[in-house]
Amino acid sequence: MPQLPDDLDAVAVRTWCSLALEALGRERAEIDAINVYPIADGDTGTNLYLTLESASAAVEAVFAAHETGATAPATADAVRAMAHGALIGARGNSGTILAQLLRGMAGVLADGGDAAHLRLALTSAADAARQAVAHPVEGTVLTVAAEAAEAARGEDPDLRTVVTAAYDGARAALARTPEQLAVLGRAGVVDAGGRGLVAVLGALVETVTGQAPVRGPRTASGNAAKAPVTVDGGSVVGLPVGGTPVEGVAEGVLLASAPEEGPSDCPEDGSAGPAFEVIYLLEARDEQVARLRTRLDALGDSLVVVGGDGLWHVHVHVDDAGAAVEAGVEAGRPYRIRITHFATESGHDVRVQAEPAQRAVVVVVPGDGLAGLCTEAGATTVIARPGEPPASGELVDAIRRAHAREVVLLPNDAALRHTAAAAAEQARTEGVRVALVPTRAAVQGIAALAVHEPDRGFDEDVVAMTAAAGATRYAELAVAERQSWTMAGICQAGDILGLIDGDVAVIGSDVPHTARTVLDRMLAAGGELVTLVLGEDVPDALADALEEHVREGHLAVDTVVYRGGHQRAPLLIGVE
Repeated sequence: MPQLPDDLDAVAVRTWCSLALEALGRERAEIDAINVYPIADGDTGTNLYLTLESASAAVEAVFAAHETGATAPATADAVRAMAHGALIGARGNSGTILAQLLRGMAGVLADGGDAAHLRLALTSAADAARQAVAHPVEGTVLTVAAEAAEAARGEDPDLRTVVTAAYDGARAALARTPEQLAVLGRAGVVDAGGRGLVAVLGALVETVTGQAPVRGPRTASGNAAKAPVTVDGGSVVGLPVGGTPVEGVAEGVLLASAPEEGPSDCPEDGSAGPAFEVIYLLEARDEQVARLRTRLDALGDSLVVVGGDGLWHVHVHVDDAGAAVEAGVEAGRPYRIRITHFATESGHDVRVQAEPAQRAVVVVVPGDGLAGLCTEAGATTVIARPGEPPASGELVDAIRRAHAREVVLLPNDAALRHTAAAAAEQARTEGVRVALVPTRAAVQGIAALAVHEPDRGFDEDVVAMTAAAGATRYAELAVAERQSWTMAGICQAGDILGLIDGDVAVIGSDVPHTARTVLDRMLAAGGELVTLVLGEDVPDALADALEEHVREGHLAVDTVVYRGGHQRAPLLIGVE
């Protein structure tokens, strides 16, 4: 069991980011489903996930820069990277406020991570987030943050006591949000952004105590919210699908048809507001931003400006989008400008562009060899290099590159399930109909791609691809890095491990013998086709020997061999 931290050092911050990202990945769809205020557009969970994903990636980059050193990064470097990553990757109002919360905490935690500093950090975070919103409303994430900070006040020097008190205070505040905001009470749900913050604080509890906390209440009655996700055109393998593409890009400005969720100060009565949502990053001095706030507040509403030290994230709803951007130009240098037209009635792209294809497949592959194979089959590929899994933004970019009305996404890795789900949800907000087939290995993706037929109905095609992937058992060979316990016994550093469906099933001393043992175990349950994907340094002679082994011991079983190129595992195996 890993040693529990006595204070929030860099390693603890890294763990917190990882656990929080995992928690938001698990709860993303449920948070989206209870997103009824101020706009029931169902993307709060997705925006929170994408924001924290950027924060986590920034922290990982700090650790990567210290890989050759004997010590971990300084705590200040880790928390500042977390805050900066959240700021530049903030999505929607919920993500913008989360970025400010993390920034408020980082300013204090950079000086120390003990219980006293954490109390101050929670208070600083709540105050900073409230100040960033032009017209705060109670019963939102702002209230939950403030109550968490209040509950953590005291003199107890134990860090575990502080984080647990903050979490319990946030849960209690979340349960009261339907009483404070009528629209939540009518829907029987809690504030979606507040629930996301509870998940983030729950991850902090797990980081410090080593135990995941009891999940907090989600509705006015305290029961788990079971609101279904509205689906346009049905649901394929339990995953929502969307409509038609409308994204447009002109002169560096991204136009989208579906708005991100609005901020915490929108009208509660549901009255029509401004026509556009404008978001951009801004490089400007503090005094310039003060004037910008005043000008944007006069132009529209839902104003949230977060950041500092020369970099700001601006979010506002206006009728004159050009004036909002012009105000940013006068204040400093705006970039990453995103304009959403709330009242888009046309389902067509505002640009003159090539007609999108009807359907495409986006597939994550572990090496350049399979990338070439999948490209030849007509798929758009994303390469997951060893130790560098793709972020959701890379998957969204691949979906955009595919330029199709319908996309089937094959992540080919169980660890990418939350990342792929967030990418699919983001693409849906841009008008692309996306189905996520939860493939757990590259050989399952190959099987799915083999039965793909773009001329048949979308649902029928996805069902066929899902069935093909599900009928494919997968295995891989790996080299043990250290002595450890496995389901197959104790392995030593340098041993060859045979993993079947993700679990260690064979421990061997060399690749050929381990591969044969793995194949025999898999084929004992039957099979018609064996797929072998060889790593860059694996000789062709191994494939020939394994083909012969299959032919001699398993009649009527065919074998197909591919070169995977530079990939993590020396050998991937699939049995259909």
